[in-house]
Amino acid sequence: MKQDVLIAGAGPTGLVLALWLTAQGVKVRIIDKNAGPGPTSRAMVVHARTLELYRQLDLADAVLEAGHRNPSVSLWAKGKVKARISFSPTGGKMTPYPFVLVYPQDHHERLLEARLAALGVKVERQTELVEFEHDAAGVSARLQLPDGGSDVCTAHYLAGCDGARSPVRHGLEVDFAGGTYDQTFYVADVEVSGATANGEAHISLETGDFVALLAYAEGRGRLIGLVREKREDADALTFADVSHRAIESLRLTVDKVNWFSTYRVHHRVADRFGRGRVFLLGDAAHVHSPVGGQGMNTGIGDAINLAWKLAAVLKGQAPDRLLASYEGERIAFARQLVETTDRLFTFVTAEGSVADFLRVHVAPALTGVAYRVGGVREFLFRILSQTQLNYRGGPLSRSARGRVQGGDRLPWLGINGLDNYASLAAIAWQVHVYGEAHNDIRAWCAAKHMPLHVFPWGEQQAAAGLARDAAYLLRPDSYVAVVADRAMPEALEAYFAEQGIRLSAPA
Repeated sequence: MKQDVLIAGAGPTGLVLALWLTAQGVKVRIIDKNAGPGPTSRAMVVHARTLELYRQLDLADAVLEAGHRNPSVSLWAKGKVKARISFSPTGGKMTPYPFVLVYPQDHHERLLEARLAALGVKVERQTELVEFEHDAAGVSARLQLPDGGSDVCTAHYLAGCDGARSPVRHGLEVDFAGGTYDQTFYVADVEVSGATANGEAHISLETGDFVALLAYAEGRGRLIGLVREKREDADALTFADVSHRAIESLRLTVDKVNWFSTYRVHHRVADRFGRGRVFLLGDAAHVHSPVGGQGMNTGIGDAINLAWKLAAVLKGQAPDRLLASYEGERIAFARQLVETTDRLFTFVTAEGSVADFLRVHVAPALTGVAYRVGGVREFLFRILSQTQLNYRGGPLSRSARGRVQGGDRLPWLGINGLDNYASLAAIAWQVHVYGEAHNDIRAWCAAKHMPLHVFPWGEQQAAAGLARDAAYLLRPDSYVAVVADRAMPEALEAYFAEQGIRLSAPA
């Protein structure tokens, strides 16, 4: 039987893609070469924008319940707190999730896989994609099965969510430009005690050393540090072999090490995010430094961006060219992210007396001063939380009224019992109006079976940059597509005609 989509790789990116596609009625087959979810906690951070999008499949509450909220991060230098950055006062005005959620990737994958199984889709473990062919008619992939036998899977589309060494990317012969940093990092899942084992995040800067502590429970967390010495035996190192100077400066006692590993950091972006009926997502398309915990969240964003487009094309509601917008919208963000994390990584790891002085003395002082400025706090939170990510100027974004433009994330409004994100749980086109909906807009929405949600106008709406009485057409992934004048449904009609997207009546 021909599948709609074959997904290679069952990490968070592949699992999210499978979940979003299945929820839209798309038939998927998802394979992974490993026997089960990763046994260790690799990616740790789930950012606010990911949690917002998780509401579409009622996942956010389950992740919140299982994860640990870090409401702030303290920046230490030479054993003293130089700055404490609290997320809630600023982030609480922008998102329902004004914190950094730490949720180990192995637990995260198990939750996603269980949700997928509840929808009737089982991950085929110890099954590996060996080779594939693709043309205008579809994809034919040869799979190696757990018993050593082989199977040929035919599908309309193939999604490569198979990691940095992606066989799918190699099969497409897509360049993966970039490089590998010289430095070696270590990660350790630890049980800790002391004043800083308080369930919050801490960063310690010391001469020639640094460490970050991400708490995922009281007394438990992930340490991320740098192996300063260039060693040929980095793979054989233990926790006892690395510098503990920055750890001791946190007044932290490591009582037990549950897991320890070293790794090298890469910074690469694929030249293409797909070709024909084959797509690259997550680490198969982009890898970067772990600064800011952006990697897994970016892969999940890739999956959600592609999922609604694949569903629309497979259902005959949109032309194939809609799929080209996946690369157009996601590759620019991936390049920007690699560039940004590259600069931060270089600053953190630079060697020499001048670099140490800037990192240990100057940067913490400047951070403390800058974060007291409201605009700086908001900017930093938006960057960290990925709520600033937008598709302005992209192939699916049109027009602007007020500060909110086509391609923007819809501002969240959450006071006095109002939650304009509640309607976004539906993976569907919809229209929002803040103020009064004009009769012409109401009539157009009714004729097109388009959900229309009207919210009251007030100071919060104006402060968020929304335009009074304007019609905001929202895509199935909840980003703004078009902002139309209050009495101009023609702009909405023209948008769908331009994109070749056909709206279907509800069943």
